[in-house]
Amino acid sequence: MYDFVLPILSILETILRISHLTVAFSIGLILLSPLHVLAEKAGTNTASAAAGMPSNEGKVISTLDAPGYTYMELANTEKRFWIAAPTTRVKVGDRVRFEQSLVMKNFNSKTLNRSFDQIIFVNSATIVN
Repeated sequence: MYDFVLPILSILETILRISHLTVAFSIGLILLSPLHVLAEKAGTNTASAAAGMPSNEGKVISTLDAPGYTYMELANTEKRFWIAAPTTRVKVGDRVRFEQSLVMKNFNSKTLNRSFDQIIFVNSATIVN
């Protein structure tokens, strides 16, 4: 009378096994993926030649605040660039040193409703005036 139940249970058991394998495989791909293809690891020890300002420092040109983050446009002797740091109290003109984490290209901030050609996400930012 319940002969149809066993094949259905067998099918469900197979689906669950496949689902677990899929989840495990996906997690493995995420953990082992070459993130450097999507994001460049930025160096922190190179110094610019002109003013001796390291590449992980800059003068604040402008700021934008978002929940949990402070976006800062910085300039040093090499270039102008944006960083995103954990919420930090800074003002235009401050000199900031940061620990670089990763560089994202074509980053779109939904919170700010703005796109950045390139932005450096940092672990910390410190005023060094």
